[in-house]
Amino acid sequence: MSTAVVIEAPGAHRLVAHEPVVPGPGEALVRVHAVGICGSDREVYQGNRPEGYVRYPLTPGHEWSGTVEAVGAGVVESLVGRKVVGEGFRNCQVCDRCHAGETTLCTAGYEETGFTQPGAMATTLTLPARLLHALPDDADLTAAALLEPAACIAAAALKANAQPGERVAVVGTGTLGMFAVQFLKAISPAELLVVGTGRDREALSRQYGATDFRTKDQELDDDFDVVIETAGSASAARTAASLLRRGGRLVLTGIPAPGAEGLDPTDLVVRQLEVHTVFGAPPDAWAHTVRVFGAGLLDPLPLVTHELPLAEFPQAIELVGAGDPKVGKVLLRP
Repeated sequence: MSTAVVIEAPGAHRLVAHEPVVPGPGEALVRVHAVGICGSDREVYQGNRPEGYVRYPLTPGHEWSGTVEAVGAGVVESLVGRKVVGEGFRNCQVCDRCHAGETTLCTAGYEETGFTQPGAMATTLTLPARLLHALPDDADLTAAALLEPAACIAAAALKANAQPGERVAVVGTGTLGMFAVQFLKAISPAELLVVGTGRDREALSRQYGATDFRTKDQELDDDFDVVIETAGSASAARTAASLLRRGGRLVLTGIPAPGAEGLDPTDLVVRQLEVHTVFGAPPDAWAHTVRVFGAGLLDPLPLVTHELPLAEFPQAIELVGAGDPKVGKVLLRP
């Protein structure tokens, strides 16, 4: 039986019968292979997501992969049967920001798959075909389910604009941090440091290309050209800034709790640091991610530690929030 997870309200969910939505003009129907769970899904379930960034009742799921089963009018038929992933932000395509390619800044307002629009924790997902990115025919769809967080980090890597031979660092060792290591390794840095709260991800960091690993309480250098922060805490942001040389480039991707004390503006100005932030992934970051994945330069599978059926949604949410270092990416398999 086709099923879907529906979160009726914070803390209240049910598994319901799912009827595929016939794709309308410009849309595609995708059979979902796997859907990932991240901290933002836990926020949706617990009711901690900021107002305006969630709409109940809701089928969550913004990290997913699948295969196109049908397309609506105006969509090329050759898309049917293709393995795909898809962008989450439902941009208007006509505002100045969208025309500039900055679709995550669309001035028409926030709409995103799995938060304000039906997500992929269901047997099928119907969405605008323009949001899809086709994968190679031999792509591993389980690995591809992680390309949404990878695309967010691709956006950070593009903003960081790291050059071959530069000294680069990553603060944070979760899924985002491990993708940051892989993207930065691809530009052939002179040095690639990873900073974590513990040593549980040291071996994987080095497997992905890190040349050094430190914990945040160890002595850290302050002469890096580029640092990407992925941990989502104010202290991680401050650690990331402290690693930079004067004039260095910092990209923040984590979202600390509201009211967290941030970076010292005097320090930013005096040291002339270049600071960027990322929330979501625009089309160029998605295209970059799919291209790098297709070239075999991204290896998401070692990050997956649990695969559960859709009916075990509450157990999956508990795993994500347990704080167990042995829990990596948790996938649901509709």
